[in-house]
Amino acid sequence: MKATITAIGGFVPSSILSNEMISRMVDTTGEWIEKRTGIKERRIATDENLSTSDLASAAIENLLEKYEVDRLEIDGLVLATATPDHLLTPTASKVCQKNGFANAFGVDLNGACSGFLYALEMATTMIESGRYKKIIVVGADTMSSIVDYEDRNTCILFGDGAGAVLLEKTESEYGVMRSILRTDGSGTSALLVPAGGSKVPSSMQSILHREHFIKQEGSFVFKKAVESMTSVSQDALVSNGLTVEDVDWVVPHQANLRIIKSVSEHLNIGIEKVKVNIEKYGNTTSATIPLCLWDFAADFKEGQNVLVTTFGAGFSWGATCIKWGVMRELRTVKEAKNNNLLEHDLMYQ
Repeated sequence: MKATITAIGGFVPSSILSNEMISRMVDTTGEWIEKRTGIKERRIATDENLSTSDLASAAIENLLEKYEVDRLEIDGLVLATATPDHLLTPTASKVCQKNGFANAFGVDLNGACSGFLYALEMATTMIESGRYKKIIVVGADTMSSIVDYEDRNTCILFGDGAGAVLLEKTESEYGVMRSILRTDGSGTSALLVPAGGSKVPSSMQSILHREHFIKQEGSFVFKKAVESMTSVSQDALVSNGLTVEDVDWVVPHQANLRIIKSVSEHLNIGIEKVKVNIEKYGNTTSATIPLCLWDFAADFKEGQNVLVTTFGAGFSWGATCIKWGVMRELRTVKEAKNNNLLEHDLMYQ
């Protein structure tokens, strides 16, 4: 028994933060940002008072309505996020309530930028065990809530969004293949939010020192990302009996276009096979992989091999291969309950 992706949904806020707008906040230019990162704009949820649970719920609703999935048949929800609505209370609990998952468990998972891949592996093994039939995996982050818009090094990079997939059991050859996940805690200080957790609780001093925002050692993280994503991708291919020639598509974490191009070159896989949407959304952390799957869903064909690879804070990284399976049939536009949510998807059908 295997687990295969049968439906995809996504959501991004309507509020756009362009490079030009950022250039009015900090000492930079739109041309410099695009050249260094590949980013032209990003979506911002805080402008619309949207939280991570709102983003995740909207992405799931998009999936449920597009493919006419019975929400009462969902066994579980695994929510990957680094920006939960609250400490202590799982954001997945709120999402289950909002989406009417009366028969499902809900759990949060924080693997930073690798969170969606970790969550996908967790849900895959649960389905492979035979105990669960349908699990929704979501990657959602409201990065604008922890970005310091006075820090040029980080505020140019991040945006908000959510993507979701439905995993179902299958006895066919299609589905999620072997994954390789890695962690190296020695890199923790290179990319983190210093305060707000149990090690450095919130205080007037932590607020004054702006320790509740992302801090990053950019050049060090860049090097580690390229090395780690390249190496783990090669290992994942070998583990699944594949070569680079067998790869139809690569879906990499969208942190920086230069990282993506460098990994492509190191793997000797042409950039034309690599899915990139960072120019529209920036780095949405846990949401980058599912948003890529959402954006380019129409390109993935039955039987194709899709290589997914990520790297993020922690340090956390990993890769998996997916032999693309049979998707559920899309509902017609006439049957759709929310045309606004479907507008994006119809562009790619």
